[in-house]
Amino acid sequence: MKYHFIQNTDNLKALPEPWKIIAFDKIFKDVSSGNKRVKKSEVNNEGKYPVIDQGQEFIAGFTNDEKALIKTPPPHIVFGDHTRIFKFIEFPFIIGADGTKCLKIIDENINDAKYLYYFLRTLNIPNTGYNRHYKYLKEAKIPLPPLPIQERIASILDDAAALRDKTEQLLSEYDLLAQSLFLEMFGDLSGNILPLSHCCEINPTKSEIKDIDKETEVSFLPMKDVGEDGSLSLNEVRKIKEVWTGYTYFQSDDVILAKITPCMENGKSTILKNMVNGIGFGSTEFHVLRPIKGLSTSAWIFHLIRSNNFRKIAEQNMRGSAGQKRVPTFFFDNFKVNLPSIDLQNQFAEKIRLIERQKEIVRQELKESEDLFQALLQQAFRGELV
Repeated sequence: MKYHFIQNTDNLKALPEPWKIIAFDKIFKDVSSGNKRVKKSEVNNEGKYPVIDQGQEFIAGFTNDEKALIKTPPPHIVFGDHTRIFKFIEFPFIIGADGTKCLKIIDENINDAKYLYYFLRTLNIPNTGYNRHYKYLKEAKIPLPPLPIQERIASILDDAAALRDKTEQLLSEYDLLAQSLFLEMFGDLSGNILPLSHCCEINPTKSEIKDIDKETEVSFLPMKDVGEDGSLSLNEVRKIKEVWTGYTYFQSDDVILAKITPCMENGKSTILKNMVNGIGFGSTEFHVLRPIKGLSTSAWIFHLIRSNNFRKIAEQNMRGSAGQKRVPTFFFDNFKVNLPSIDLQNQFAEKIRLIERQKEIVRQELKESEDLFQALLQQAFRGELV
């Protein structure tokens, strides 16, 4: 398939005076070559100099190799040639492994780097898988107003982005509060007391619903609809007969955990709620942990598997080849915990419900702030913002 457009060219035709339309290579220079690249295996959690790559995380890690610092002065716009991710970098850094493109503004006297960064984020660069995407980026035609207008637009978008980021940070703080509450009430639950598989049912079989009419509608949950923050999007509905074979079965109040790398390490897990007819099917890359009545609760299980201790040990026990490692089912027999009383678990669940109510309010605020940012982003490069 050939892609001809990565932007709406009609917007360019309607730009006001004295805006200009400039070709990509007249504004940007690729300064990636000539710099040492640091392999992922050489990146550390601590060090003097940050490493920027094409991944989701803003900073991939650190290194002490001063000679590897990028040779051109900041700012830079980093583009993920495979991932299509943009990053605005205002400090010296070291380039990560293959696929990281570093762009420099050719003439900073007439071009504002932050304005151009925001514009690049409006481009609809096609996803062609793990291929090179820079060739599409180079096709862009850039709407360029005078420098004072560029700076004003960048300032407005900075303010909108800061509002969104502040709201997103509040969500993270609620997650930290929940984990702190978990540790306060239960302490470090690793120990040689009881296998986790004795505290909850692991991967219950669909045979328990074998007598249900196969025309019954149920929720369908692909991996992408489970958030790394524990959020859940129930967007798809299927009939049982369509998903009976080849998918993982679960019910409301079950806890699901991604078993495969990097989803497990990134925290993809959730408590299942509000499913159609209380039943769901989804990716085979989920483990299902079902609370046992009178013994365990979904809130306790969920926050246990999201704890740093659990995730670290689970990662150490993954099996398989690189890129296809998974947490095996027998891991739940080997991971042992101090099982708290059901009364204490219920007290914890009630406190978590209060936190979740506040998180729902913040999630709505986050959606509104994201919608505002996206609206301003589109208006800005149609010449409608200032």
